[in-house]
Amino acid sequence: MKNPEKFVWAFFAILLFILSGCDTQRLYDQSLSIPDDGWHKDSATYFQVNVDDTIGLYNFYINLRHSAAYRFSNFYLFLNSELPNGNITRDTIELILADHTGKWLGKGFGSIKDNQVLVRKNLRFPLKGTYKFSIEQGMRKDLLKGIKDVGIRVEHETGKQ
Repeated sequence: MKNPEKFVWAFFAILLFILSGCDTQRLYDQSLSIPDDGWHKDSATYFQVNVDDTIGLYNFYINLRHSAAYRFSNFYLFLNSELPNGNITRDTIELILADHTGKWLGKGFGSIKDNQVLVRKNLRFPLKGTYKFSIEQGMRKDLLKGIKDVGIRVEHETGKQ
């Protein structure tokens, strides 16, 4: 090889190009860390999604990362949604994290499991603007341990699934 430095730069340029086009369906994907000492029942995580398309269909996911030390096979959360016009809704959502034998359903090796759970399919946003979402833990524990990160993902519906 005459110029290995040129080869390395070309390799990284191609890799960057490939990786930049991998997630064209994503409108929004953000997760926030939960403190190591636990998730207090009065704490919430906040997300803002800017929407310009009121015709397209979207899928809405909750992202949840937990450790194997999490004591429950499910997770209840409160999802608060504020539309651009100020209207607010509140949903209670249950995420199933383990099967009936106790085996974790999330992906990942070792003691950390990642879950991406579809909570709304074919969602249409009625208004253009900024949608505000907040998530609170709903497990009836003052301090819930074992949850590492929580977030949301909104992606364009592709007809697959």
